Amino acid sequence: MKKIPIGISDFKKLKDEDYLFIDKSLLIKEFWESDGETVLVPRPRRFGKTLNMSMIKYFFENSSEDNGYLFKGLNIENHKNIMELQGKYPVIYLSFKDEKHSTFEYLKEGLSSVFSKLFIEHEYCLNNTKIHSIDKEYYNSVINKKATVIELGNALKNLSQYIYNYFEQRVIILVDEYDVPIQAAYLNNYYTEAIEFMRNLLSGAFKDNNSLQKGMITGILRVARESIFSGLNNLKVQSILTYNLSDKFGFTENEIEKLAMQYNIKEELINIKEWYNGYFFGDTIIYNPWSILNYISNPKNGLRPYWVNSSSNDLVKIILSKSTADVKGDLEELISGNSISKTIDENIVMGDIEKSSNNLWSFLLFTGYLKAKEAYRKEEYIFYDLSIPNKEVRSLYKNIVENWFLDTITKNNYDIMINSLIIGDIKTFGKLLKLFVLKSISYFDVGGYEGEKVYHAFVLGMLISLNDTHEVLSNRESGYGRYDVMLIPEDVSKLGIVIEFKKLDPDDEETLEETADIALKQISDKKYTTTLKSKGISNIKELALIFKGKEIYIKERKNHICLK
Repeated sequence: MKKIPIGISDFKKLKDEDYLFIDKSLLIKEFWESDGETVLVPRPRRFGKTLNMSMIKYFFENSSEDNGYLFKGLNIENHKNIMELQGKYPVIYLSFKDEKHSTFEYLKEGLSSVFSKLFIEHEYCLNNTKIHSIDKEYYNSVINKKATVIELGNALKNLSQYIYNYFEQRVIILVDEYDVPIQAAYLNNYYTEAIEFMRNLLSGAFKDNNSLQKGMITGILRVARESIFSGLNNLKVQSILTYNLSDKFGFTENEIEKLAMQYNIKEELINIKEWYNGYFFGDTIIYNPWSILNYISNPKNGLRPYWVNSSSNDLVKIILSKSTADVKGDLEELISGNSISKTIDENIVMGDIEKSSNNLWSFLLFTGYLKAKEAYRKEEYIFYDLSIPNKEVRSLYKNIVENWFLDTITKNNYDIMINSLIIGDIKTFGKLLKLFVLKSISYFDVGGYEGEKVYHAFVLGMLISLNDTHEVLSNRESGYGRYDVMLIPEDVSKLGIVIEFKKLDPDDEETLEETADIALKQISDKKYTTTLKSKGISNIKELALIFKGKEIYIKERKNHICLK
């Protein structure tokens, strides 16, 4: 069996040292034959973007080494017209994957180093007798890290022209992870400066550049409304919602089945699908390649959230923590295994993600934290059914929501509160719940007509930690209606719980106790306990949770606790 290439993104090293390679070489053909002069390919992190870009570089590059042997036996070899292009073009390859900086000053230092190395790589351009002395001076200023930010913004275009003049042949430009500096800038409050630089750099390289033969840009997002790509009418975008290149990033179902046979893990295939499957690129089912490779490299470690733990996920956590009550309600639906219907904007505006829930869902989709399966048109808008792709990503959402609550109550009190509920000690549960609400409800907007939904989401989030021992269901049919929350223990001898929520506004005439009686009567009349009884659970507790601002009233079928 071949070695597993964990973290290896250099195509030549991977092939030379006989690592496992899932053949994506037909990407070269699709790239070359694509309509646009430049192709933008947004994909989630660690889905093979850098390896694929490296493969394209080694294919086209007219280097002193003959790299044709790297493509022996690959699918691209069956296309002779494309193979004739191997080694025939000068290539500029530039990656921003490591340019994550806390200030714009540090970013400038990082950019100076990146472009210095790039210009040294193509230092042969200085040997061109036709190069002007002013251009030599500029070239050396970049190498010596003396160039200004404005001069660096022109570096790609200028270098392509120097190379074109040297070879008298147009250049292929490959820019990998272009939006890494943009996301870092967003987190560290120098977003405007970073956007301005990337706009100048990319528009110079890919817009009206007579030295350009073909270009590819990869990243996670299509950041377009900031006009990074304004005027690039030669740009072809192949996002996860389009069908071209849909099988070229990540592993397909067929590829996974072959790997399972090759590495003797076929018996785990069903579990692997639950953990790492679930993505749809175009109409292709895609598995997370990073997690698959990590699992195959050491299956004894078991199925783990490798991908979600491969970065800090800071941006996702920050954005979700600042989101509205409706967003948190939708998040509860997603964690419960349901889907939500949203419009998706492919042109992400980083600065507006926190202002627009549609931008938020678009961001989570394109970064790999959601999947889109069904699309349908409603008037002039296209809606997508969004859901959490797999167990691995669900574990991240659960962790985020749990931390919202643990930030405001000690872990010990949280555990006591949850344990009190599942053993039926409603008095202790109620006392700690009041403390919890007083400290945590600031995460939620409890005003307006959606208040009941907000409390619903709040309690669902609080109960997430029970998923290992209970089935936590929400808004499901049972009897003659839909209950709010149901806790179904895996051990049928344990306590099953049905909870109904009601919200009172300050000007409502009903008392808290009257409203609790209405909620309990609803549980009884609608026979919400039917599901629990059908599973053989006889020990059942029916609870009414009544909220009025931060005042809570809890009543069970026989006893009640009032918290004010």
